[in-house]
Amino acid sequence: MVLFQLSIIAYIFAITIWITSLPWTCSLQDYNEVMELPEVTTPVWVDSQLKMQAMAVALSGASRIAVDTESNSMFAYQEQVCLVQISIPSADYLIDPLTVSDLSALAPVFANPAVEKIFHAAEYDLICLKRDYHFEFANLFDTMLAARILGITEVGLGSLLQNRFGVVLDKRYQRANWGRRPLTEEMLQYAALDTHYLFNLRDSLSADLKEKQLVELAEEDFRFISRVEGHGQNGNATNCWKVAGAHPITPQQAAVLDQLCQYRDQQARRGDLPHFKVFSNQQLLDLSISDVSTLEDISKVKGMSPGVLQRHGSNLLEAVQRGKDSKPIPKPRRTRLPVDYLQRIDRLKKWRKSAASEMKVESDVVLPRELMESIAYHHPGTTGDLSALMKDFPYRYRKYGQKILEILNEENLA
Repeated sequence: MVLFQLSIIAYIFAITIWITSLPWTCSLQDYNEVMELPEVTTPVWVDSQLKMQAMAVALSGASRIAVDTESNSMFAYQEQVCLVQISIPSADYLIDPLTVSDLSALAPVFANPAVEKIFHAAEYDLICLKRDYHFEFANLFDTMLAARILGITEVGLGSLLQNRFGVVLDKRYQRANWGRRPLTEEMLQYAALDTHYLFNLRDSLSADLKEKQLVELAEEDFRFISRVEGHGQNGNATNCWKVAGAHPITPQQAAVLDQLCQYRDQQARRGDLPHFKVFSNQQLLDLSISDVSTLEDISKVKGMSPGVLQRHGSNLLEAVQRGKDSKPIPKPRRTRLPVDYLQRIDRLKKWRKSAASEMKVESDVVLPRELMESIAYHHPGTTGDLSALMKDFPYRYRKYGQKILEILNEENLA
C-alpha cells in the first residue's frame, strides 16, 4: 500500500513538472484550447447557386458563424467584394461572388439575432457587404474590438492567433488581387484560415472579457459597429484640395491640379484601375507646381518613365494648359470652431486619456471620438440630455455619465 501511494505521488509530481515546463505563459485552460483547435480541412468552394443553397441549409442549423471578406480595392476603380469566407465549426466555405450573383440566401442568417456572427475587424467587411448586397446584421462579435477593449496592443488576427494558440498565419496574400480567377490553392487556404480559428479566438477573448467584467462594454461596441453604413465611395476622389500634400499650393496651381485630377480619373475609369496605379498624388502635385510647358519638362518629374510619357505626355500638357487658363480655385475656408467647444473637447480629451491610462487601453475605448465630439458640440446640461446623446452607449453612460457632466460644467465654475 505504501509503495502504491508513493507511486501515485511520483506520478502527480511528474505531471506537475511537465505542465509547468510548457513553453508558454498561459493557463491549463488555454493549453486545452490549443489542443482542441479545429482540424484544417479543404474549404468548400461555392461557385454556383446550387452549392449556395446547399451551404445555406448547412448554415441554418448553426448557432454561430465566422465571416470575412476579400475585396479588390488595390486593383480596381470601383472595389467590390470578390470572396466571402464563412466558417461553421464543421466546415469552411468560400463563396465566389464573381460567379454567384445572388447571395440573398445569406441575408436571413446575417440578420438573425439568434445566430452570432464572428468577425475580426468587422467595420470594413460590413461596409463592403452592405454596399454590394444591402445586408443587415445583428448579434456580432468582433475579435479585434474585444482585444482592444482588453488592452491588448497587438490586435491583428495573426498576432492574436500566434500569441494565444501558437498558430502562425501566412499573410503573403493580404494585398493579393482577389478579383483574379482562378485563385491559387495557397490563396484559397489563406482565405479559409481567416475564419477557421475565429471560434476559438472568440471564446478565449470572451472568457477574458467576463473575467474583467467588460462584456457589457464589448457588446455595446458590437451593436454600434453592426449599424455602420455601407457607402459607394471608391477612394478615387477628384477634389484637388483633398489630394494629400495640396495644402501649400496656390489657387492657380490648384486649378492645374484639378485638371490633372480629372484626367487621371478618366484614365482610371477607362482602365478599371485605382487612381494611384495611373499617377501618384505626388506626380500630379509636381506637375501642378512646376513650370511645365514641354514633354521634356514632364520627363523630369519623378516616375515619368518613357512609356508613361509616350502614353500620357501630350494629354498631361493639355491638362496643365487648361488649368493655367482656368479660373483659380481658392482654398476652402475652414470653419472656425467656437472657443468654448474647443475648450470642452480639450477637457474631455484630458479626462479620457487619464481614464484610458487607468484601464490600460487606447483612449477611444473609454469614449469614441465621434461620441466625444457630439457631447462637446451639444453641451448637455442635464442627465436626461446626456442620456439621450449616449443612448447607443448605455454602459459608458452609467460608468462615466456623471463625470462627463462635471467636466462639461467646469466652464460654468471658472
